[in-house]
Amino acid sequence: MDRQSIFSGIGIIALASTLLVSTSVEAKGEVNIYSARKESLIAPVLDDFSKENDVVVNLITGSADALLSRLRAEGNASPADLFITVDAGRLHRAKDAGVLQPIQSDVLDANIPSHLRDSDGYWFGLSQRARVIFYNPKKVSERDFSTYEDLATSKWKGRICVRSSANIYNQSLVASMLEADGREKTQAWIKGLVSNLARPPFGGDIDLLKAVSAGVCDVTLANTYYYGRLGQSSDAAERKVYDSVKLFWPNQGESERGAHVNVSGAGLTASATNIENATLLIEFLTSHASQEWYAHVNNEYPVVKGISAPEMLAPFGTFRADTISLSKLGENNREAVELMDIGGWK
Repeated sequence: MDRQSIFSGIGIIALASTLLVSTSVEAKGEVNIYSARKESLIAPVLDDFSKENDVVVNLITGSADALLSRLRAEGNASPADLFITVDAGRLHRAKDAGVLQPIQSDVLDANIPSHLRDSDGYWFGLSQRARVIFYNPKKVSERDFSTYEDLATSKWKGRICVRSSANIYNQSLVASMLEADGREKTQAWIKGLVSNLARPPFGGDIDLLKAVSAGVCDVTLANTYYYGRLGQSSDAAERKVYDSVKLFWPNQGESERGAHVNVSGAGLTASATNIENATLLIEFLTSHASQEWYAHVNNEYPVVKGISAPEMLAPFGTFRADTISLSKLGENNREAVELMDIGGWK
């Protein structure tokens, strides 16, 4: 079976797929993508790339873990040229699994800050999200907050909701704390946070924001783009959650590290045959127009400087982000999971 047949078969057997075809009959080639981003959150900008560059873009979408497993199983026979996924921790897993190869691009090196890309060039961040504090202003005053670390103090006893420790977003947050605070302090923080939970970990970020709005708990940790998504929802009940829950940027003091950020990003697969087009596509995704589109549609922050914040998050102003190398989130993941287990974070 040839590579293209394998690519088509995956879409039929296991994953949702779409084909974005160049307007030219004789296109300048193609690029094949495995994407953990939902089709609606990436297909339009890929279509723009296809039309502007006369390149056929073949897109297959699925869950991040399923796509990574497929890349590993397919090995050198994989038809994929690019792997697009969310969270630096997952991108690091792909690098460790040997399914990526480094990209050489002066454009990407110039456009993307060094801490938002792999130190060896195996992956590049395309958009940012912050994992910050959200609260019910009827129950809590903004003056009560300061840092992530403060959430482990006794004043928050029985007032916090969180997702499971199996969630990569929480693992990456803990990995960043390991880098900033060290093992001993991070272990103490996990123990304190768990003791302050209003109920055992549950749901996803949207569920947590709804729980805060409904008074199930007063405080939660969630990614900013989920909050922005609620504000753009066609569901009046979800827009009400957006209006009734507020955002706080932690660790903003002059000597503090800033709010924890993560990325959605892309890497060139080890099996890639359309390397030139794949590199061109990632560069296109860091263009001004693409970055603006990402911010508006995905409610994520651009990785390129000089582009405005997402509309639904703009009312909360600018913030200072942690500039830790996101490669550390993957490198510290194993220890982060270990400490979460020890600390009783279910």
